[in-house]
Amino acid sequence: MSPDKTDFEIHLSPTAIIDSDHKDIAEYAEDAVSDAGEYPAAKAVKLYYAVRDCIRYDPYCPFHLPEHYRASNVLKSGRGFCISKASLLCALGRSCGIPSRIGFANVRNHLATRQLIEYIGSDLFVYHGFTEFYLEGRWVRSTPAFNAELCQKHNVSPLEFNGRDDSIFQAYNSKKQKFMEYVEYHGTYADIPVDEIVAAWENAYSRDRVRKWINDFEQSGGKSGHHFGKEEIIKS
Repeated sequence: MSPDKTDFEIHLSPTAIIDSDHKDIAEYAEDAVSDAGEYPAAKAVKLYYAVRDCIRYDPYCPFHLPEHYRASNVLKSGRGFCISKASLLCALGRSCGIPSRIGFANVRNHLATRQLIEYIGSDLFVYHGFTEFYLEGRWVRSTPAFNAELCQKHNVSPLEFNGRDDSIFQAYNSKKQKFMEYVEYHGTYADIPVDEIVAAWENAYSRDRVRKWINDFEQSGGKSGHHFGKEEIIKS
């Protein structure tokens, strides 16, 4: 089913968070698709890799305010976790005239680091974010969260995206160990529902734990002190 005109307008329009009209977003998008030709699918593929590998995955980023997901801020920082990277990819898509939206799911990560599991208190990642593009008459999922270097460390092939097929996490890594399990989908959004995400995390991980994360970020000026790339990979 094709989206109606209102849907197209919503999924092409900038928001305060998905600021696809920001100068830096427009310039980055233009540079990324410079040799992609005129086909939207080819442009979406270029944008995907520009976010997947050029923005470092970091799960220890601030998360409780709209500006933490603002696409231009994510681009400037050069790092982000799944939702913030999906926000950036969504903004880049809209900047190129591709209808784009955010999707969410709960996923169980069977190959997270020991330190990250201890930090969140679970191997269930609530409100994992991905981007959907409207291409060739349908919505296609793309998941730019894990950069190629990080995937190599986890013995998982980097997720590819061809503009036609959904790009979602693999169930197993290259050693046939369980990697990622999709548990529950939460639907799609035209913008980042920050309050909803924080509330879901409080429900899943406890309000005290989430409020401690927020307090620690506020006390440290947004710095976590964690180094995800150096952490110990374990099988949960």
